[in-house]
Amino acid sequence: MNILRRLFPAMFSAFHAKDEPAHGDEQPPTDSSLTVEELQKRFCHVHDACVKDLQVNAQTVTLFYIRSLIDADQLREGILLPLVHGDYNCASRAIISDQVKPVPNLEKAIEQALQGAVIVFGEGRVFAVHIPSTISRSIESSEQEAIVYGPKDSLSEQLDHNLTMIRRRLPVPELKYCLFTLGTLSKTNVALLYIEGIANPENIRLAFEKTSNIDFDVFFDSSHVSAFLEDHMGSVFPQFQQTDRPDAVAAALASGKIVWLVANTPFALIAPVTFFDLFQSPEDYIHRWMVSSFLRSLRFFAFLFAIVLTPVYVALTTHHYYSMPLELLYLLMESRSEIPFTPIWEAMFMLLTLEILKEASLRMPTKSGQTLGIVGGIVVGQAAVEANVASNILIIHIAVSAIASFLVPNYLMTNSSKLIQFALLILAAWLGMWGIIFGMVLVLIHLTGLTSLKQPYFAPLTPMYWRDWKDTIVRLPLKLMKQRPEHLRPVAKSRMKKEIR
Repeated sequence: MNILRRLFPAMFSAFHAKDEPAHGDEQPPTDSSLTVEELQKRFCHVHDACVKDLQVNAQTVTLFYIRSLIDADQLREGILLPLVHGDYNCASRAIISDQVKPVPNLEKAIEQALQGAVIVFGEGRVFAVHIPSTISRSIESSEQEAIVYGPKDSLSEQLDHNLTMIRRRLPVPELKYCLFTLGTLSKTNVALLYIEGIANPENIRLAFEKTSNIDFDVFFDSSHVSAFLEDHMGSVFPQFQQTDRPDAVAAALASGKIVWLVANTPFALIAPVTFFDLFQSPEDYIHRWMVSSFLRSLRFFAFLFAIVLTPVYVALTTHHYYSMPLELLYLLMESRSEIPFTPIWEAMFMLLTLEILKEASLRMPTKSGQTLGIVGGIVVGQAAVEANVASNILIIHIAVSAIASFLVPNYLMTNSSKLIQFALLILAAWLGMWGIIFGMVLVLIHLTGLTSLKQPYFAPLTPMYWRDWKDTIVRLPLKLMKQRPEHLRPVAKSRMKKEIR
């Protein structure tokens, strides 16, 4: 090690260029309680808490660390070997690491140790060397937003890995990254990302304010964080977009949105979003624009179809059977001739049975769940018809509604449609078609009153932004989308380098 230091002094000095000025003149800590003994008392009965004494230049240097939280190879190569075999007079300069930070008090030392740092006591100084254990899975394809063409990587539970994948797509210094620590118990790191000069400063200020005001004990998922950031807690509609695709995150940042990355979860939060954003897929920008426009329009139609098809069946069979053609009426009467239940109870029973099958298939092991979903649906549907519990026509309606609901790319929006469907079902049994119309009006009124990060949720429809319709229900060619979404109020409106912003 000494020979290498003499042969390549520039290489070793690069590791310490950042920290030498800060630690070389660092005064001994004023907190007298910051000792190894006090640390050992605070970590009493923590059996992987280790204390190691080293002799460095006739002086004793003590290391304190949690064995299960640090990287053993980095401990040996970056700390132990340089300290034992190095010829530096200062212990902080001997350590090969760019993550050396002074520790001012006992509470900070405990926090640093629990984040995967080695606390070094020596020469009247106390500093922390961050060498956390990197336990992570390999980069895999997204299961929630799978596409045929396009990037196949997805976010992971490691915050640094996620930042790397995003920065590879946006290698600009304007991409800013601010770190928050949330949770009095979990100490979860939450990164707030935005592009300076594009994102609206008011949105950035509001995001900082909301994030810094969060006060709770544990955060294990990004959805826990979004619960404290959303504007309307009582709404069934998601006000944050959750995605595990780094390309979707990069596209959102480039549009002027703000992104939250939460440690230990692969799903990022994006805001502000609109109702129409949740129907977009990354594959929309890979297909030809005419194909993308057709598929995106089909998703909106399928969403509407999924929430009103079964309620329309109940309304027609209960209140408006006289308005149906005779051929259809005869078919319906024959199908329901031996059903002992009213249409509302018939539909409610089958919808609840479908939801039970879907939840069971999700909770069971993967292979068993697929078998349960397919076989269970066929067996239960056929048995219900033969037992005169439900009619053939209702089974078809519910099956088509279930399939149509899965056309929506956002899983949270798919779950929202279930509750709306049940509410419309009750209104249809009570007031018929007028009940369905009344329910849809209430949904539209609710959508127009929602906000995401204080921005209108139903934009660009209300308020109307004509330019944003180029990428809403339809998608025009990319060459025509020269402006960033107007409803986001970005600082830099133009996407073209040659145009004046």
